[in-house]
Amino acid sequence: MWNIMKKGKRGEELHQQGSGTEPPEPSGMWCRLKEAIYKILRLPSGAQVGKEKKHTQMLLYPAADGKPASWHIWHIGKAIWGLHTFHQLHSWLISEPERNDTRARIWEYPLLLAAKENDVKALNKLLKNGACEVLQRGAMGETALHIAALSDNLEAALVLMEAAPELVFEPMTSELFEGQTALHVAIMNQNVNLVRALLAHGASVSARATGTAFHRSPHNRIYFGEHPLSFAACVGSEEIVRLLIEHGADTRAQDSLGNTVLHILILQPNKTFACQMYNLLLSYDGRGNHLQSLDLVPNLQGLTPFKLAGVEGNTVARQILDQTPVKELVSLKWKRYGQPYFCMLGAIYLLYMICFTMCCIYRPLKPITSNCTGAEDIIILQQKLLQEAYLTPKDGIRLVGELVSVVGAVILLLAEIPDILRVGFTCFFGQTILGGPFHVITITYSCMVLVTMVMRLTNTEGEAVPMSFALVLGWCNVMYFARGFQMLGPFTIMIQKMIFGDLMRFCWLMAVVILGFASAFYIIFQTESPKELGHFHDYPMALFSTFELFLTVIDGPANYDVNLPFMYSLTYAAFAIIATLLMLNLLIAMMGDTHWRVAHERDELWRAQVVATTVMLERKMPRCLWPRSGICGREYGLGDRWFLRVEDKQDLNQQRLRRYAQIFHNQGSDDEADKASELGKESALDKDAERLQLGLPFSPYLSLATPSVSRSTSRSSTNWERLRQGTLGRELKGVLNRGLEDGEGWEYQI
Repeated sequence: MWNIMKKGKRGEELHQQGSGTEPPEPSGMWCRLKEAIYKILRLPSGAQVGKEKKHTQMLLYPAADGKPASWHIWHIGKAIWGLHTFHQLHSWLISEPERNDTRARIWEYPLLLAAKENDVKALNKLLKNGACEVLQRGAMGETALHIAALSDNLEAALVLMEAAPELVFEPMTSELFEGQTALHVAIMNQNVNLVRALLAHGASVSARATGTAFHRSPHNRIYFGEHPLSFAACVGSEEIVRLLIEHGADTRAQDSLGNTVLHILILQPNKTFACQMYNLLLSYDGRGNHLQSLDLVPNLQGLTPFKLAGVEGNTVARQILDQTPVKELVSLKWKRYGQPYFCMLGAIYLLYMICFTMCCIYRPLKPITSNCTGAEDIIILQQKLLQEAYLTPKDGIRLVGELVSVVGAVILLLAEIPDILRVGFTCFFGQTILGGPFHVITITYSCMVLVTMVMRLTNTEGEAVPMSFALVLGWCNVMYFARGFQMLGPFTIMIQKMIFGDLMRFCWLMAVVILGFASAFYIIFQTESPKELGHFHDYPMALFSTFELFLTVIDGPANYDVNLPFMYSLTYAAFAIIATLLMLNLLIAMMGDTHWRVAHERDELWRAQVVATTVMLERKMPRCLWPRSGICGREYGLGDRWFLRVEDKQDLNQQRLRRYAQIFHNQGSDDEADKASELGKESALDKDAERLQLGLPFSPYLSLATPSVSRSTSRSSTNWERLRQGTLGRELKGVLNRGLEDGEGWEYQI
């Protein structure tokens, strides 16, 4: 290593030595440079830098080349600095020993070093003379082509591909970057020229990067999928995406999680370019003859890109519900089938709960036969045995109701299991829009009914406990059907958010306060007589009394006929300030804030509830009760495809264009020729708008020239040009229209 650096000063002597030993290290500038290199590489000593062979030195730097020492110092420093930058990019993935190993490995192999330095001359000599192995790899399993691609060294990459075409197909072999090819690296660097060169040399567009660095994990900072197309889409390069698709990249390719490129775009933090790529990929997918659209392909969890956006909380995707076709489709399905079916299910459930309640009220009881155990025992009735419970005609009627209750509970339980297995436990019970808490209530209610049945059949006493739980949960579940009404639907979400958000956090604080003050009250009254003031005579009673005091259910216990402990007054005063004045008002403020946030999203929440309920009904109800929506195209000669009639609205871009045309027409009224030309173009625009709605090709008048205007209208002319190019320069194929970008960075899509 040091032989190369010092060759500019004593080059001839080094090549005449013939031995593999290093000469004594000089002092002065060389020592300072050596220490600087150690500091950059973070190496403790020069012994960790690999020694190079004599023929390597001769190939890379021939003797007596006449170059000054500063020339060699510059190139060595440049190489080391580039190596340092390379490892900074991977510092969050690679440990310190692995980084040191990678640096040493690159310095050990001259081919890797030449690829890193973009030294075409050295590469040609190494490859032609056969002085090194072409497939030699670094510490991370990278080849020389990987290093050249990572450093954006196009010339070195071309030399390597010409001399060893097999390098194009070689992936990295380390566990961290397994499967990553040079094409992946070039795409990550957005090096379009290198991507073109790799594709021209036959690089595989279906190679999969399966290393742990590319997995979707909390430990990884990026998730770009596995295929080159998903890499290109995630880095936001439209040109590379088009190149890959033109060379046969499959837009429907799925990674090990079943995610397509659209799923992966949903997970990207930059939603702006993700939407652009989303539209671009859908435009290419529309050209194929696929039975199912790309945005309807589910992953292994059964989630389409739109559903995945909902699971991830992507509010951008929620705007799809505001689009006219989707709004019309949802409204049509809800009004025609969804709302009647949902109201019918709500009525059936209400009758079912009335039946179950009557069975609980008239449950079989008989007078107690044993004597009372004390004054505190107030039990006068007990549960009948199974043999005594069904003897009279009234018992037979109750038996029918009990059978209905048990069968209904089993049906409710079985209806929830498929959705749990399909969506997953966390997602199914955690989504408020999907009615997650109500699903928990339904399953718990069904289990309580079945437990009550088992206790009845086995003559086990205590059936009142699961029966009372079932009654409370069953009637609370009636609120689930309030989502069928626009006035009540958002309020159910509001209650859920308050219970599982504000109230749950408040309960933790309340438990701490009650535990502390109840213990203090118990200690204060531990030595007092319980007959005079018995609210705190034992610890469980002290906890319950403190809880009642916290909720202001009872007033502060006091008996003015006896002497109360002095600490009781101080403790109760502190408790009243903290509990009543502070914490209860804090809870009210938290609930008020939640109410304000939900009230501002009432309409969006209602639409989301309608969509979720409609999809749920479509899945659970028989297909015969849910006919297909829309209009069959066979009646209009459009084949077997189905269409949806939507409200026809004027295009906003066309309205803007007409306003611009009117301004230019008024300002250029002195020129009759220009006036006639503008009128002719506007009429052509109207005809083209009609052709656009019918899907016919545009007329030649679409390529309008910028109208001539005065100097005072130069800015309007510029806006005209942007609007003309954006609105009329492309056919509507779902691509992003960059001609309509305004000063604030908004982009309009057509």
